Amino acid sequence: MFSKTDPTSEPAAARPGGSNASRSVLGPDLKITGEITSTGALEVLGEIDGNVVADALIVGQQGRISGAVSAQTVEVTGRLDGKVESRSFTMRASAQVAADVVYEKLVIESGATIEGRFSKTRS
Repeated sequence: MFSKTDPTSEPAAARPGGSNASRSVLGPDLKITGEITSTGALEVLGEIDGNVVADALIVGQQGRISGAVSAQTVEVTGRLDGKVESRSFTMRASAQVAADVVYEKLVIESGATIEGRFSKTRS
């Protein structure tokens, strides 16, 4: 019923966080209320109403997050509402973000919808 992706199926360089990092996918049929913490990568295709902490976070095109997010890298193709702290924050063309974002590196593709404040961290 539940299974993990075989960590040997993907080269270590391709996985965020190095050789010991895992990748979890929350499918489009899931709606989660609460806090989620992951030491690896997290891909959200469904909905999360709560806070997320992960090494890497991907919000898929149908994905939605409402809450505080903390991750080394964040890539948004879907919708994100709340507060974000990230080293690298990327908004793809279909992204809809209404958040206060603290970042070191920022990429915004043409077509992305933005509402909120963006603050660059001081190195």
